[in-house]
Amino acid sequence: MKSPVVKRSIVVAGHKTSVSLEEAFWNGMKEISSHRDMTLSELVGEIDSNRQQGNLSSAIRLFVLDYFRSRATMSGSEHSPSLG
Repeated sequence: MKSPVVKRSIVVAGHKTSVSLEEAFWNGMKEISSHRDMTLSELVGEIDSNRQQGNLSSAIRLFVLDYFRSRATMSGSEHSPSLG
């Protein structure tokens, strides 16, 4: 059975590294980097420089989760009926 985790090489801050993520996270990263008009390597470099702890794959997963969670929260608040 094929693993849902995909390992890819990427250059971060001038250094080549490998990152293992599920395809959904790679797709999320591509969407975010496109929206921000930056390369995938630039986005991963930003995540890497801002992470407090943990490995890079975990930091990326948390970043993608937070990004889409924030978008969902903003979308939800725009469509919520006012109370009162």
